[in-house]
Amino acid sequence: MTTNNLNEQNPNPQRTAQAAIERARKAREEQRSFFRILTLMIIVFVGIILSIFIFADNESFLEEHFGSESIITKIFVNLTRSSKNKEHADFAMPFGPKRQNILFLGVDSNNDNVADIWKGTRTDTIILINIDPRTKSINALSIPRDSKVYLPHNAGINKINAAHAIGGIDMVKETIEETLGVHIDKYIMVHDDAVKEIVNAMGGIDIYVEKPMHYNDYAGNLHINLSKGTHHLSGNEAVGYLRFRHDALGDIGRTQRQQWFMRGLLEALQTPDVITKIPEIINVARKYIKTDMSVYEMSQYAAMAKHIDMNKIEIAMLPGAPNQRGSISYWILDPDKTQEVINRLIYRDSTPVDETAHYVASVMYASDRAEDARQLINAFKSLGIEVKCTGESNRSHSQFIAHSYKITNEYYNWLNKKVPGFSGLQFVYDPNNYYCGETDFTVILSGQ
Repeated sequence: MTTNNLNEQNPNPQRTAQAAIERARKAREEQRSFFRILTLMIIVFVGIILSIFIFADNESFLEEHFGSESIITKIFVNLTRSSKNKEHADFAMPFGPKRQNILFLGVDSNNDNVADIWKGTRTDTIILINIDPRTKSINALSIPRDSKVYLPHNAGINKINAAHAIGGIDMVKETIEETLGVHIDKYIMVHDDAVKEIVNAMGGIDIYVEKPMHYNDYAGNLHINLSKGTHHLSGNEAVGYLRFRHDALGDIGRTQRQQWFMRGLLEALQTPDVITKIPEIINVARKYIKTDMSVYEMSQYAAMAKHIDMNKIEIAMLPGAPNQRGSISYWILDPDKTQEVINRLIYRDSTPVDETAHYVASVMYASDRAEDARQLINAFKSLGIEVKCTGESNRSHSQFIAHSYKITNEYYNWLNKKVPGFSGLQFVYDPNNYYCGETDFTVILSGQ
């Protein structure tokens, strides 16, 4: 990474840059759970609900597969009828305009042949979703699974992902509520086996495998043997494709594959062959998805999903640092920065845009985006924004990362209007600045 101005202040900028990269790498490893939830939660839950919603126009399809008097038929037919009526809102949340905190959990396999597939499972994925029906916006707060917390009911100190194995969903909710000072309205859990069973119920899925993938983990019962090219993947092969990360890109490569898989799944859900299997898919999903939401509530969230403004989605991970104690590694939360993130994403505290304020930025870019980066830097400078650090980056996503409390979604959208071609970046709030310690925000332009 190269920097502007930093070299004058630090006698060994190369060592400083390497240390910053290493800190960033360790922190990003903790963020892998966020991307895993995109595969399990969005694909399995929202994908199925939206696929039904897409075809809810066809009342005969719903009546044939679910029955004319079934609750699913009535809900989706009523929703689509109301959406065609311009005089009525496209959705009406059952709880009104009140913001909701939805807890998304992805649990591992208990590796036992027990009747209760949820018993003894750990929550390897924990994300708190804040939904604002009034503004049609969503904030997503990723909670690292290794976060060191006090478990309620005198259960002692442990990693937060152990709460479910010890005390079930109630202990998970209590732990998060007491640790973060928030209220959880609803929860959704997805089991590790969900993707495998859903793909099998669909009859497989077509995926282009971008490189040879060969790996065997006998202890974890994971066997991957895929050649480069287009494959019709079975459930087990799909899981292997999604979990494979034994290459130079590591978790970055796995994240990209999850996105390709998601697109492939959503496309498959719209084909005639798979449409007829939707009732079977829902029956399978019912076994591997656990929630305290009613079908009606889930349908309302599906209806709202069509109207979410992508420029109003903000994500963050609870800030902290890795810490090793013997053979146990924890993520130690930073109390002040954690409260700052909670206030911003959950309680929606915001700072008005001050166009006259002095802002400092970093711009990181892929090697094939150098010209785009140059134009962006010039545009920033014309707005009075100081660009302090620049350099190449191999990140797989283009992002706008806010480090300062004054850099809000409103400010990002203001920049969208001022800088041509700047929109479409994923908005992330991260008070830990691993790129350039004294900047207000970082822009990452990934490869094309």
